Amino acid sequence: MAADNSSPDKLSIVVCAGFYDKVHYALVMASAAAAIDRPVTLFFTMGACRVLKKTGAGGEAAWRSMPLSEGESRGCANGGEKDDAYAETNVATFEELLRSCVQMGVKFMVCEMGLRAEGMEGEPLRDDIPLQQGGVVTFLNDASKDGVLFFI
Repeated sequence: MAADNSSPDKLSIVVCAGFYDKVHYALVMASAAAAIDRPVTLFFTMGACRVLKKTGAGGEAAWRSMPLSEGESRGCANGGEKDDAYAETNVATFEELLRSCVQMGVKFMVCEMGLRAEGMEGEPLRDDIPLQQGGVVTFLNDASKDGVLFFI
């Protein structure tokens, strides 16, 4: 029997978890799909909205202070330390993945409700990412009936 080689025509990822390692992996999935010419939408909501905060006066990206999910620390206190450890072992860093996603045309959406729930409504967001604000209906209308929807 021949294997079915069809693959989804689009990847839609709900990025909800407010943990560095989970958001990092969402960027891994998005950049990989974009690299093989699959359209991708990342929909940031709830705790994951924090990665989109504009860099503060100190110049440190907001994602660097994000916690790690259970069992992922391996001696690292937060996302910044984990990212530094990734850089030392030639694993793509958060900013490298983010830039790759932007360059390859990944669509970035941020949930209006998620911003409100996290107390971020009206706060400045990163201007180096082409962000579209919207809600769940906007995200679902953007998804493809022949695509895959992930929840991270």
